[in-house]
Amino acid sequence: MLIFTRCQSSLLILYILLTLCVWPTVSQAEPPDKVAGARTYENKLTLLENPEPLLSDYPDFVQPIVELRRFEAPILVDDEGANLEVRAWRFSYNARGIIEMPNRLRADQTAVIMVHPWGIDDGQGWRTPEPAGAADFCTPEKNHLAGRHTREVIDPLLKRLRPHVKLTMYSLRSHEYPAQRKMYRSIRYNPSDEERAQGRKELNDILHGFDYRGGPLQAELTLSADLPVVDYFKQFPGLQAYDQFNNKGFWDMPIPITSDVTMARDDVVIYDADGYQPLKVFLKEQGVRHILLTGYATDMCFCKTTAGYENLSKDFNVFLVGDATLATFPANATPKYATNAHISFASIDQMITQTSWIHLNTNK
Repeated sequence: MLIFTRCQSSLLILYILLTLCVWPTVSQAEPPDKVAGARTYENKLTLLENPEPLLSDYPDFVQPIVELRRFEAPILVDDEGANLEVRAWRFSYNARGIIEMPNRLRADQTAVIMVHPWGIDDGQGWRTPEPAGAADFCTPEKNHLAGRHTREVIDPLLKRLRPHVKLTMYSLRSHEYPAQRKMYRSIRYNPSDEERAQGRKELNDILHGFDYRGGPLQAELTLSADLPVVDYFKQFPGLQAYDQFNNKGFWDMPIPITSDVTMARDDVVIYDADGYQPLKVFLKEQGVRHILLTGYATDMCFCKTTAGYENLSKDFNVFLVGDATLATFPANATPKYATNAHISFASIDQMITQTSWIHLNTNK
C-alpha cells in the first residue's frame, strides 16, 4: 500500500510539473521578435448583430455556415499600397465563436493557387475506367459535378484576379512528365509555343491510347465463420484505384490540367513529387507573401499535398477560398455538407474567405 501511494504521489508531482512547465511552452505561441515593421495588434472583438450566413453564395456546392456568435476584429494584414481587399474569418473555441476581420493585400505580392485541377472525364482523353474504376472524385458523375464547380466558381475568380496578382498556379500529382514539360510553364522552365503544341499532341496520344477498361466487381468472396465482416472488407474495400479496376498503367500517365479552367500562357504548374521546399523558394523569389488557395479535395489534397495549406501556412499569409474548394463526398450525392465540415475544421487554424469577399481596388 505504501508503494502504491508513493507511485500516486510521483505521478501527481510529474503531472503538476508538466502542467506548469512543459504545457505552456508547447501550447502558447510566443510573440514574434521585435523587428522592423512589427506592430501591436489590438485583439478587440466586437459582437456582430444578425450577420448573414457564411459561404452562402453557392449552396449547391457548399452548405452555408451558421454559428451562434460572430465577432468583428481589427484589420490583420494591412499592406502599404494595398489594392486587394480580402475579408476573412476563423473559428476560436476560446473566443466562443467566429472572428471576422478585413485584410488589405498587395496583389503583386499575392499568388492564387489551385490544388489538383485534374482533367478527367472532360474530353481530353483521361477518363474514369469502367465498369468499376475510380479516380479524382471517384465516379464520372461526381467528376462532372466538380467540373461544373470549376467553371462556375473557380475559373471566374482566376480570370478576375489573374491580370493583377503576381502568379496563378496549379498543382498536379506525381512528377513532371515530358509531355507536361512541353505543355506547361513550371518553376523550372517556360516552353515555347512550338513546344506547347508538340506537348499537347504527345499528351493527346498518350491519353487516347490507353485502354480504360478495368475488371468487374468480385462475384464471390470467401468469408470465415468467425470474422465475416473483417474478411468482407479485406476482399472488398470501399476504394480500390489500382490495377484490378483501373487497369495497369492508369496512374503512369501524365494528368492534364482540367479543360474547365481557362489557362493563360504564364500560369505555372507545380508537381507534388518536387516537394514543398522548391515551391517555397520559388514563391519567395517571386516576392509572394500572400496565398489565395482554391482547388480539390478539401479533406485531402487541399490540405496535405505539396501546395496544401499545411505546408503553405508555415511561410505565407494563406487564405482558403471556402467556396472555391470541394471535399470528397462518399455516400452523398452532394459535396456541400462535407465541404462545410472540412472548411469548418480548417478554420480553427486557418483564415477562410470566399469569392465574393475578394475585391480589387483598381484605383490603387
